[in-house]
Amino acid sequence: MTTTKRVLGTRALNRATLARQLLLERSPMSAEEAVGHLVGLQAQNVKPPYYALAARLDGFTPEALSRPMADRAVARLVTLRSTIHTHTARDCLTLRPLVQPARDRELTQFRTGLAGVDLDRLAALARELVEAEPRTMKQLREALLKEWPDADPQSLSVAARCRLPLVQITPRGLWGRSGQVTLTTAEHWLGRPAEPAPAPDDTVLRYLAAFGPASVKDMQTWAGLTRLRAAFERLRPRLLTFHDEAGVELFDLPDAPRPDPDTPAPPRFLPEFDNLLLSHADRTRVVPPEHRGRHWRGNIAYRTLLVDGFLAGLWRLDEDALVVEPFGRLDGRQRAEVVAEGERMLRVMHPGTAHDIRFGTVRE
Repeated sequence: MTTTKRVLGTRALNRATLARQLLLERSPMSAEEAVGHLVGLQAQNVKPPYYALAARLDGFTPEALSRPMADRAVARLVTLRSTIHTHTARDCLTLRPLVQPARDRELTQFRTGLAGVDLDRLAALARELVEAEPRTMKQLREALLKEWPDADPQSLSVAARCRLPLVQITPRGLWGRSGQVTLTTAEHWLGRPAEPAPAPDDTVLRYLAAFGPASVKDMQTWAGLTRLRAAFERLRPRLLTFHDEAGVELFDLPDAPRPDPDTPAPPRFLPEFDNLLLSHADRTRVVPPEHRGRHWRGNIAYRTLLVDGFLAGLWRLDEDALVVEPFGRLDGRQRAEVVAEGERMLRVMHPGTAHDIRFGTVRE
């Protein structure tokens, strides 16, 4: 007996993912709730989490994220893919242990610079230093060099970051505030001990709720982890399975939204490093093949524009203008919708500041 494979086309996957990413309709969730639902926001720079939530939440203001960050309900630290994310306090204390094996593997790239360094001793000393007084990475590195003067300074910094959950304390990360990166441990900053790493199964379910339908490889790309197949297999009886048009098996939660592929998707202005564009091995559900790589140059990521749910251009804020740079021609209706969304984003993120909206040419 043969079973018919249920195939989800690119637009079906696009609409399902946008619905879970709160990008089809803006959500009434609080900023803290959204950070938890999305399992963190990319935060390599200070501003992206704010723009990410402005695109997703109804009634959002920058203060809605600054306040829980100042109150230590959310915080910034290295987790997924060895990148800085804004997470809820609970996720700071659980997700970091889950991805610790990846941070340990990362350290092997620096073993030459760490020759003769006892990593357990380094972790204990670094913890003692930053919990006694929050320190910049330069201050921490200089203190560690006193213990291991022959080690590579940069490798010592990487080792401290990989072995410990180092939080960037406020005012770093607050909207409209400045501050250099100053670090302490998540446990010290949040006032409670780290929790045991959650079972991978639990995180699989959360990933599918925010990014599904998805393959095993998709989740491994998102998390920066390997060997997650076993968790998906344990969960298989509880999940639905589909295939994409290339035949790749996709898993999903039975009650998760899978809107009609023709559901309208309004334009959205997303920040650089938005996880929507980074969290699948196959990104064609959001990034058309002809636009692959156009939102990156070297190590620089650009702010991106979605039109009809797909990557369609870049944007930037100049001193007096929001400059929109489509990859191709937008028809009259699309241009009007992009302008309306741009005006809304400016009202939310930059109230009282006058900006024109201009259409430019994409930088090649």
